[in-house]
This record gives sequence, C-alpha cells and structure tokens, in this order.
Amino acid sequence: MDRASLAGILLVVLGISAGQMLEGGHLASLLQPAAFVIVVVSTLGAVLLQSRMPTFIRGIKLLKWIVWMPEDNSKKNVTEALNWSLVARREGFLSLERFLLMTKDSFIEKGLRLVIDGVDPIRLKEILDVDIAFYEQEQRQAIKIWDAAGGYSPTIGILGAVLGLIHVMENLSDPNKLGGGIAVAFVSTIYGVGLANLIFLPFAQKMKDVVAREIIRREMLADIFLSIAQGDSPRVVEERVANFRH
Repeated sequence: MDRASLAGILLVVLGISAGQMLEGGHLASLLQPAAFVIVVVSTLGAVLLQSRMPTFIRGIKLLKWIVWMPEDNSKKNVTEALNWSLVARREGFLSLERFLLMTKDSFIEKGLRLVIDGVDPIRLKEILDVDIAFYEQEQRQAIKIWDAAGGYSPTIGILGAVLGLIHVMENLSDPNKLGGGIAVAFVSTIYGVGLANLIFLPFAQKMKDVVAREIIRREMLADIFLSIAQGDSPRVVEERVANFRH
C-alpha cells in the first residue's frame, strides 16, 4: 500500500476542510450533488468522447496504482539474472526451462523462452524492444485520460457555475431558491479546479512515474537476456547490471 498517496489525499481533504472552517463556513456547503454530477460526470463523458473504450477502461483500472502500487522487482530481477547467467553458462540454455515454471512475470517468461529457443541475440533484443515499446504506448495512452480529465474539469466547473447562475436568474422573484443556485455556481468551480489540480493531474503524474520505472526494469531485463543469449560470462552480466543494484 502506498502511504504517500493516502497521506496526500488525506492532506488535500484536511486542507480544504480546515480552510473552510477557519473562514467560518460549514463543510456541508461544499457538498453539492448537482455540482458534483455536472463536473465529474461531464468530465468523464468528455474524456470518453476523445478516447477509445479499451483505453478508457485501462485508464480507470490504473487507479488502483494510487493505493496499491506495483512492486518494484528490479533488484530481485538482478539477483535472478545472475543466477540465470550462471546456470546457462554451466548447463546450457535448455537448463533455463525450470525458471519458466517459477515466474509469473510475462516479460521474463518471454525473454527466457527466446533464450531457450536459441533465437539470434540481435533478433531477441528487437523482439523485446518491440514488446517494451508496445507496453509503453499502451500505458501512456491509458494515463492520458487523467491528463485530459485535468484539462477538461476546470472548464466544466465554469460551465457548472454558469448553469448555477442561470438558475439564479430564473428565480430572482423567489429568494428562497437563490441560495441553492449560487451555491451550485461557486461549488462547481471549486470541484472543477480542485479535482483537476489536486486529484486528476497528480494521479496522472504518479502513474507516469510507475510506468517509467517499469520501462527501465524491462529494458534492464532485455539487456540481460541479450547478454545471456550472446554467451557472456556471469561476470560480464554482473557488470552490465551493476547500476541497477543501487
């Protein structure tokens, strides 16, 4: 569980709540279902309009990374790689088959399979590089929906404010209805700007960091598999991945 994300969300909520109370306001005044529906639902609709459904769904699924970030196995993979190299050097590439049964990582499985099958080292590297590029493109497209949400939501918040003011103008003769319209107008703006800068854009940035870390790990593994396929000694493999141990 990512404590930094949980702490960040908690601080956002506490900061806004405390500021509202220090100004003498009531927290209940920030709870406007109409404003929430206008901003959140319309923002998601705009994002969906610009995205393909599979991309949109992948982006929604990435939300789990905010709390449950993927484990960074880079150091573990370095240790495993040195073992693969040693076994391949002593017993041949076919001896690596037992490691296929021990891994649940699809990229490691593909790399080991290519080495075991005796694929030409250059061709092996090309295949793994294409796999990495496809992964990067797919994930970055999914993350873009949150960047887009961060761009749309302030404008939709202003749209909600205009709708609230229209409601006010329609009920000038009835003072009892003016308060609700004004509240929706201002709270819509708060929701739009707040969600963009405190939720959507930070979410997107954190997801980008996770993907960047995973790409580095996969590039490291691709380099390791190339080295093993070329018949490099474990010492050479160790030197090539030394930086990833820190």
